[in-house]
Amino acid sequence: MIKILAKWESLSASSGIVRFLDINLRSIGQVMFQDNPLTGLLFLAAIAWGSYAAGVPRVAIAGVLAVVVANVTAQWLNADQASLHAGLYGYNGVLVGLALTTFLSPNALMWVYVVLGASVSVIAMLGTVNALKPWGVSSLTFPFVLTTWLLLLATYGFSGLTGAALPAGDVVTAFQRYEVNPLELIDLVQGVLQSISQVFLKASGVAGLLLLAGLAVNSWAAAAFALAGAILAVLAAHLFGAESELVTGGLLGFSPVLTAIALGAVFYRPSWRVAIYAMLGTLVTVIAQAALNVALTPLAIPALTAPFVLITWIFLLPRQCFEPASTATDDAATARTT
Repeated sequence: MIKILAKWESLSASSGIVRFLDINLRSIGQVMFQDNPLTGLLFLAAIAWGSYAAGVPRVAIAGVLAVVVANVTAQWLNADQASLHAGLYGYNGVLVGLALTTFLSPNALMWVYVVLGASVSVIAMLGTVNALKPWGVSSLTFPFVLTTWLLLLATYGFSGLTGAALPAGDVVTAFQRYEVNPLELIDLVQGVLQSISQVFLKASGVAGLLLLAGLAVNSWAAAAFALAGAILAVLAAHLFGAESELVTGGLLGFSPVLTAIALGAVFYRPSWRVAIYAMLGTLVTVIAQAALNVALTPLAIPALTAPFVLITWIFLLPRQCFEPASTATDDAATARTT
């Protein structure tokens, strides 16, 4: 594997086209903190399969278009080359493309929205990095969340764009109790795999397995924390009495998966203390996911990965509690360490 990556890196250094392909693959991998083109390729396969299986291949196409547009925008803005080559300016873009085409009805304006959103995500990324430097924390997927929320909310003011899959807006009322179905083993497996695949807005067990494989290619620790985070999220959501379809569909687990990877395998060196800390953050993210789902109900927009961003920031700010993964924080690490 090391030899293959070394040959690929050598080829990238000698060819501008291959280098740009490498940047885009790394950008896709960076959605789950992985700076590895092979991981990005497996993640792209997961996106393609999940989109095809759901009968919406346009979503995968939009993801590819968006990551390319984002990286072209970063080059045009003369963004930091090391961060660009690590894929740090494209991962928000691919998520914007996937989200917009998932929630909006397909038409020509939707594609204009994808290009616009991917470009703006880079500007939002640059601004967020500068704003967060004094705090010493990463921007994570905040640029994706901010850009997508803005664009989705705007559709309620435009007749040319409609949110076919957006949540229904409603006034928050007292919780209506319903019967929670028992969590069978098959439900647990489905919930775990789809919690992982929903990071890329896909409800697919196969996609979840491809994503786990992509993580394992670059970091066994990241794969382990993703799996552990998904299991904890599904069990916690079920024990708290969440709606069964949300639990098994992974809709309460994707943000916790990202939190588990970030705290357990990226920003701190793995240890038992860090593992416990990461699982605590993961558990709190489940609660934050439910809370933001409710809070955003009147606005009729999805929470996206906002719970992950919020809770990971909270758990990173007291960073002096643990030895950081690197004693030197460069611009690329500050930008995300994704």
